This record gives sequence, structure tokens and C-alpha cells, in this order.
Amino acid sequence: MSELKRPGGELASRPLHFIWIVDCSGSMCGEKIGSLNHAIQSTIPEMADAARNNPNAQLLIRTLKFSTGASWVTSSPVNMEDFAWDDLSAEGVTDLGKAFELLAAQLTIPPMTDRALPPVLVLLSDGQPTDDYKQSLDKLLHLPWGKKAVRIAISIGQDADDDVLRDFTGNRELVLQANNPTALVNMIKWASTAASLVSAPASRPADVQAASDVSGGSAPLILDMNNIPNPSDVQDGDVW
Repeated sequence: MSELKRPGGELASRPLHFIWIVDCSGSMCGEKIGSLNHAIQSTIPEMADAARNNPNAQLLIRTLKFSTGASWVTSSPVNMEDFAWDDLSAEGVTDLGKAFELLAAQLTIPPMTDRALPPVLVLLSDGQPTDDYKQSLDKLLHLPWGKKAVRIAISIGQDADDDVLRDFTGNRELVLQANNPTALVNMIKWASTAASLVSAPASRPADVQAASDVSGGSAPLILDMNNIPNPSDVQDGDVW
């Protein structure tokens, strides 16, 4: 009964799935994949703090990678306190459609539960899909959990196809630009703390209503857009 006395009451036990969707194609080889591995590894403590400070949700983490084909790095959702990042390597082509297929298969009930909060999906990519991703994306976005998910994309380098990433997010503001290592770290850290979303009504013009609770039991989830890092503020000699 003590758990029910916490702020949020019964919502304290509701799962919030956070999924990294990572481009591991050959163009990511070298500095890009190295910076990505370092950035996500370094942000784990901040995600853990955010999870502890969110009494409304149980934060569960997974990683999905895609290059020539796609596969789950984390076979099943892991509690934030038990999550460890496995460094990724890069080679092959950019089968984004395959990633969307695997993702769609997991955003159904089961394996999701009807008590889950809308998931947070973070896509990181530096190029253009080499397969026909649109059919798989359309299937994903027509699923209740896909449609309601908080979808964020990080565009890595100047060659990334931002139109594709906007198709995924449905919101230009949620395509974050990272054209150098410092910007990538900043954007990954911001996106990772999106996992600290709470159920609350949008209260400021800068807030984006990111997703509705699929079960209809609480107010929409929101993202505070005021604190997104500005990529133009980054002074870095390396430009991708």
C-alpha cells in the first residue's frame, strides 16, 4: 500500500518504454559511431536520475540497431537501473524499413501491456534509407502505440535525410541536428531525458503535446521544448 501513497498513486507501476533506434551503416563508421557510443554511455546516469525522480513510471530501455538488416541489441525491455550500453560498430547499408518492421512487432499488445504509458522512440541516423521504408513506417504509425509514441530523431551530419526523419517524428521541431561530436552528445543527452516525461496537460506555448495515453487514464504527455540545445551554439572544429 505504501506505493499507492506516492505521488501519482497507481501510475507509479506503469511501464514507460524508451527505445534507441541506431543507424549502424558503414557511413557511421569511425568518429560518428564512437561519439554516439560515448554519448549514450555517459548519459545513462542522467537517465537513471530522471527515472528515480518520475514516480509515475517504470522506465524500461531497449536498443534496436539497423544496417544490412536490423536486430534487437537488447532482446527484451530492461529496467533502467539494470541497463548497460553495449558499444555498437558500423558497416553495411541502411535498412531503416527493417528496423521499423521489428519495432512495429513490439508495439502491440502483447508484448506491450494496456497499462503502459506511450513509449519514447529515439531514431539516430546519418544517411538515407537503402530499402523501401515507407510501407513499414506507415504500418508503425497506424498502430495505436506507434501513433501515440513520443518520436524524436537525431540527424547526424549534413548528409542525413531530414525529410525521412520528419516522416518518422511527424514534427519538424523533433528532428534534432548534430553536425559534430559535441552537438551529438548534447542532443543525445536532451533526448534521453525525454524519458522523464510525466502525465500533465500542456501549459506553455513551447510545450509540444507529444502523445496521448493510449489507455485513456491520464492527461497527454508533453515535451518541454524550451531546453533543446541549439546546434549553432556549439563551437567545434570537426563538421560532419
